[in-house]
Amino acid sequence: MPLVLIEHSGGQVDELSQQALALARGFATGEPVNALLVGPEAQDAAAALGAQGVATAYVAEHDGLDSYAPLAWARSLAELAERTSASSVIAAGSERGNEVLGHLGAITGLPLAANCIAAEPGEPATVTRVRWGGSLLEEARLHGAVKLLTVQPHAVEATPADQPGAGAVESFAPSLGEADLAIRVLERQATDTGGVSLSDAKVVISGGRGTGSAEGFAPIEELATLLSGAVGCSRAVTIAGWRPHTDQVGQTGTKIAPDIYIACGISGATQHMAGCKGAKRILAINSDPEASIMQNADYAVIGDLHEVVPAIAAEVRKARGA
Repeated sequence: MPLVLIEHSGGQVDELSQQALALARGFATGEPVNALLVGPEAQDAAAALGAQGVATAYVAEHDGLDSYAPLAWARSLAELAERTSASSVIAAGSERGNEVLGHLGAITGLPLAANCIAAEPGEPATVTRVRWGGSLLEEARLHGAVKLLTVQPHAVEATPADQPGAGAVESFAPSLGEADLAIRVLERQATDTGGVSLSDAKVVISGGRGTGSAEGFAPIEELATLLSGAVGCSRAVTIAGWRPHTDQVGQTGTKIAPDIYIACGISGATQHMAGCKGAKRILAINSDPEASIMQNADYAVIGDLHEVVPAIAAEVRKARGA
């Protein structure tokens, strides 16, 4: 039976973990699905997993697991997978999910298939996964007594289970040593996002090299405020030091799935497009009509973002009577 690592926040299961559960149910072939939750408020999140088809949600309890510790999480997964005779271990393709399952692969000596969008059981299992920054799909065979997979963000719909699971919640005390807890989060520093998370925002407005400077983001920030959206950026911007890495959209940044993505002065490199593939609509604003992003955009405005974006903001205020 599959064992799914569940990420959660505020007592709620993260959407990416719900997507991982959806893939796991299809991979289970009639077997029950179990889950592991770690960290504060895990009990609250675990209580809602029955509706997601989970038979038993195990809540890891250990003094060292109050904060994120990737190796300790992986050790906990390995121990629970053995105890429950798991046929597979599945996690969201988030930064944490990929890191923890990478450690799990090292612990167990098993191969890991990352960024999967589909999986069929068997010996070996067949997986379809995203490669080369989203520019191609690869069909691969996954060997191993226990199959290790992570699920590409926003590629699998987070649908509820056809049949609810038993929804049992059990405590689980993993055996962890000092080495397992050598690397862990000691402090968190929140960033000011205006109350809108980049990964959860319905509207994301990003700036690229075309903004020209950190100050060049002023009209983008204004429009984002008007639309209750979040501000993102390209990798070139973070390298230049104009915005923090937490604002980066892309393969090595945040993967988003807004209702609309407005890309301003962004060329549209493969790595960037890998982060915004989940957007329902893309509006590109660029002075270069030959920019790569134009091939992926639903709508395009050819022009200087410093003129176009303020004009859009003015029309929004006009429509609202402001």
